[in-house]
Formats: sequence, structure tokens, C-alpha cells
Amino acid sequence: MNTMTYKGYTAQVGFDEDGGVFFGTVRLPSTIITFDADTVAGLVRVFHEDIDDYLADCAETGKKPEKSASGRLMLRVPPAVHCAALSAAKASGESLNQWATKALASAASA
Repeated sequence: MNTMTYKGYTAQVGFDEDGGVFFGTVRLPSTIITFDADTVAGLVRVFHEDIDDYLADCAETGKKPEKSASGRLMLRVPPAVHCAALSAAKASGESLNQWATKALASAASA
């Protein structure tokens, strides 16, 4: 899936062939912003408007705006856990990053 970014917010975007519409989603820790349009230019415009509206609403209500996750995660784990994770990744034929992504996704959806 493709992405676009505006004011530090990253949206995953795609195209629904059946509906003939472009769509996007911004996932924040406790908020999901969705938007759609008939054209790519329209999708960019609506994305910008929705982020501006979100930020204005936060300012109006005194709420601190949430930020998009960057996709980079730095962890400190005990050496034994690191070694076990490397072994598990190797056994599954994956890089540590691929293996950890799957493990985190599984744990987060449980």
C-alpha cells in the first residue's frame, strides 16, 4: 500500500477498483481518520483538509494532537531475549525485522 504525508501525519492510501474511489487512512493511537475521493488530486486535498480539521479541533478543545507512528521502533531487551529472537527468526527463514514485525502484530491484535 502507498503512503502520503502531511504535517507529520502519514496516511496509507489505496484504490477500490469496485467502487472506483481512492481512499486513505491515518491511524493514530486512539483515533482513525479516513477519507476518500474520486481523483488523486482530490484525495490529497481531502487528506490535507482532514488533518487541518483534526488539528483545529484539537486546538479548540485543548486536546494535545496525537502523532502518527513513524514505523521505527527502538527496543532494549536482555541479551538472552535478543539471542532467542535471532534464533527464531533464522529458523523461520526471516530477518529479525520481519520476524519481530509478525510477532508484534500478533501480540498487538490479541
